Amino acid sequence: MFLYASVNMAKTTWNEYRVKGVPTISKLPTRPTANHADQEVNEKKLRKAVKKISKLQRKLYADGRYSVLLVFQAMDAAGKDGTIRKVLSGVNPAGCHVHSFKAPSTKELSHDYMWRIHKAMPPRGTIGVFNRSHYEEALVVRVHPEYIAGQGIPNVKVNKKFWDQRLQHINEFESYAAAQGTIILKFWLNVSRKEQHTRFRARIEEPKSQWKFSSGDVRESTQWKKYMAAYKELLSKTSKSHAPWYAIPADDKPFMRRAVAEIVAAKLDSLDINYPKPSAKDVAEMKALKNSLL
Repeated sequence: MFLYASVNMAKTTWNEYRVKGVPTISKLPTRPTANHADQEVNEKKLRKAVKKISKLQRKLYADGRYSVLLVFQAMDAAGKDGTIRKVLSGVNPAGCHVHSFKAPSTKELSHDYMWRIHKAMPPRGTIGVFNRSHYEEALVVRVHPEYIAGQGIPNVKVNKKFWDQRLQHINEFESYAAAQGTIILKFWLNVSRKEQHTRFRARIEEPKSQWKFSSGDVRESTQWKKYMAAYKELLSKTSKSHAPWYAIPADDKPFMRRAVAEIVAAKLDSLDINYPKPSAKDVAEMKALKNSLL
């Protein structure tokens, strides 16, 4: 079953959207509850959380011990790009790196599927963002198993054992990264198919947005049931204490962005990070050098 944690609405923790157990995908909300539906309130809360993230990111960078990885997965038109842009709008670009993973290149296919992921992991002191991620290998590739043929895996049999092993490999990779000081937060932006089609239609009708439209996105939407089955399995098997999944309702963009921002801000705020304190010797040297400045 999908477990909902209790939540104090006066001080929201968003634990009710954290995946624990096996989710019933069709029952997960795609819109916020009535007490979270006020657009003005959500935009105000978002701005507050963005300022907090900005302040804490500077401390994260100075402390230099932890890195943060934010993973975003969703069906097309859920709002990944806009959410990433809004949530991290106050962050120093020097301390934040966004990677958008598309279909692998010939060079990437000559390596194991995690090779390009490992190369993109954030250095200590920085925030890394994966706009799509290693989970494409358990989503798109699972819906289209014919892609496995292009990965050059010897003696491969694409069956249940294959997918179980792939998810286990991902768990092991994230466990290793967490043990090295990477804080992992994973967001599934849960948009409804009806809302997705509304957004597709808006892209077609708005000349300035037509560049965003892809006929391939519509074709993938016809595979909705297969994608939801894939999401159910990966959410249930890869949501861990060190790398939790949050299933965020995505039909309401202001709410979605606020929820993601507050989760990120709260996690950063929970870290034992501080500005380094100079030694007495360093302070004495700085004071001496200060007197020599013009």
